[in-house]
Amino acid sequence: MIENPCKKEIKCDNCSNHFMRLRPEIKDFKITPHFERDIKNNNERQEIINKIISCSNIEHEEMHKFEKSIKGNRIFRAKINGVHILYSINQEKELVFLRAFKNFQQYGAFLNRIERFL
Repeated sequence: MIENPCKKEIKCDNCSNHFMRLRPEIKDFKITPHFERDIKNNNERQEIINKIISCSNIEHEEMHKFEKSIKGNRIFRAKINGVHILYSINQEKELVFLRAFKNFQQYGAFLNRIERFL
Protein backbone atom coordinates (compact mmCIF):
# COMPACT_ATOMS: atom_id res chain seq x y z
CA MET A 1 0.00 0.00 0.00
CA ILE A 2 1.38 3.40 -0.91
CA GLU A 3 0.59 6.59 0.93
CA ASN A 4 -1.58 9.17 -0.82
CA PRO A 5 -0.04 12.66 -0.73
CA CYS A 6 -3.02 14.30 -2.47
CA LYS A 7 -5.46 16.55 -0.71
CA LYS A 8 -8.58 17.81 -2.45
CA GLU A 9 -7.83 21.48 -1.75
CA ILE A 10 -4.18 21.22 -2.84
CA LYS A 11 -3.16 20.35 -6.39
CA CYS A 12 0.35 19.75 -7.68
CA ASP A 13 1.54 22.37 -10.16
CA ASN A 14 1.52 19.95 -13.08
CA CYS A 15 -0.98 17.36 -11.95
CA SER A 16 -3.57 16.68 -14.63
CA ASN A 17 -7.24 16.36 -13.74
CA HIS A 18 -7.11 12.71 -14.87
CA PHE A 19 -4.27 11.86 -12.50
CA MET A 20 -5.68 13.93 -9.63
CA ARG A 21 -8.97 12.00 -9.81
CA LEU A 22 -7.22 8.62 -9.84
CA ARG A 23 -4.31 9.25 -7.45
CA PRO A 24 -6.27 8.85 -4.18
CA GLU A 25 -7.39 5.39 -5.32
CA ILE A 26 -3.94 4.00 -6.15
CA LYS A 27 -3.26 1.03 -3.90
CA ASP A 28 0.13 -0.22 -5.07
CA PHE A 29 2.67 0.01 -7.86
CA LYS A 30 4.43 -2.40 -10.22
CA ILE A 31 7.56 -2.17 -12.32
CA THR A 32 7.71 -3.93 -15.67
CA PRO A 33 10.90 -5.74 -16.75
CA HIS A 34 11.12 -3.23 -19.64
CA PHE A 35 11.22 -0.34 -17.16
CA GLU A 36 13.96 -2.08 -15.16
CA ARG A 37 16.00 -2.55 -18.35
CA ASP A 38 15.41 1.05 -19.43
CA ILE A 39 16.68 2.42 -16.11
CA LYS A 40 19.30 -0.01 -14.88
CA ASN A 41 20.51 2.03 -11.91
CA ASN A 42 18.36 1.06 -8.90
CA ASN A 43 18.86 4.40 -7.13
CA GLU A 44 17.90 6.40 -10.21
CA ARG A 45 14.88 4.17 -10.84
CA GLN A 46 13.71 4.49 -7.22
CA GLU A 47 14.16 8.26 -7.30
CA ILE A 48 11.96 8.53 -10.40
CA ILE A 49 9.32 6.23 -8.91
CA ASN A 50 9.27 8.23 -5.67
CA LYS A 51 8.84 11.53 -7.53
CA ILE A 52 5.88 10.20 -9.49
CA ILE A 53 4.23 8.46 -6.52
CA SER A 54 4.69 11.45 -4.23
CA CYS A 55 3.52 13.87 -6.93
CA SER A 56 6.75 15.74 -6.33
CA ASN A 57 6.98 18.98 -8.24
CA ILE A 58 10.68 19.43 -7.48
CA GLU A 59 13.16 19.24 -10.37
CA HIS A 60 10.73 18.07 -13.00
CA GLU A 61 9.63 19.54 -16.29
CA GLU A 62 6.34 17.75 -16.81
CA MET A 63 4.40 15.45 -14.56
CA HIS A 64 1.29 13.34 -15.03
CA LYS A 65 0.52 14.28 -18.65
CA PHE A 66 -2.47 12.19 -19.68
CA GLU A 67 -1.85 10.44 -23.00
CA LYS A 68 -4.78 8.09 -23.59
CA SER A 69 -7.00 5.38 -22.19
CA ILE A 70 -6.61 1.82 -23.48
CA LYS A 71 -8.73 -1.10 -22.27
CA GLY A 72 -9.45 0.67 -18.97
CA ASN A 73 -5.79 1.59 -18.41
CA ARG A 74 -5.03 5.31 -18.12
CA ILE A 75 -1.65 6.09 -19.73
CA PHE A 76 0.45 8.98 -18.41
CA ARG A 77 3.85 10.47 -19.13
CA ALA A 78 6.31 12.36 -16.98
CA LYS A 79 9.51 13.97 -18.16
CA ILE A 80 12.17 13.92 -15.46
CA ASN A 81 15.78 14.89 -16.13
CA GLY A 82 15.22 14.56 -19.89
CA VAL A 83 13.79 11.04 -19.63
CA HIS A 84 10.21 10.33 -20.73
CA ILE A 85 8.62 7.98 -18.18
CA LEU A 86 5.55 6.13 -19.39
CA TYR A 87 3.25 4.71 -16.72
CA SER A 88 -0.35 3.69 -16.35
CA ILE A 89 -3.03 3.23 -13.76
CA ASN A 90 -4.69 -0.10 -14.41
CA GLN A 91 -8.20 -1.29 -13.52
CA GLU A 92 -6.92 -2.72 -10.22
CA LYS A 93 -5.81 0.83 -9.25
CA GLU A 94 -2.12 -0.04 -9.48
CA LEU A 95 0.45 2.39 -10.82
CA VAL A 96 2.43 0.44 -13.44
CA PHE A 97 5.78 1.81 -14.61
CA LEU A 98 5.96 0.70 -18.25
CA ARG A 99 8.98 2.23 -20.02
CA ALA A 100 11.53 5.04 -19.92
CA PHE A 101 12.86 6.74 -23.05
CA LYS A 102 15.58 9.32 -23.54
CA ASN A 103 14.57 9.72 -27.18
CA PHE A 104 11.15 11.30 -27.77
CA GLN A 105 10.75 9.59 -31.15
CA GLN A 106 11.16 6.16 -29.53
CA TYR A 107 8.60 7.18 -26.94
CA GLY A 108 6.15 8.23 -29.67
CA ALA A 109 6.64 4.98 -31.58
CA PHE A 110 6.04 2.93 -28.43
CA LEU A 111 2.93 4.92 -27.56
CA ASN A 112 1.49 4.09 -31.00
CA ARG A 113 1.86 0.33 -30.37
CA ILE A 114 1.32 0.22 -26.60
CA GLU A 115 -1.92 -1.75 -26.84
CA ARG A 116 0.11 -4.93 -27.36
CA PHE A 117 1.73 -4.48 -23.93
CA LEU A 118 -1.43 -3.97 -21.88
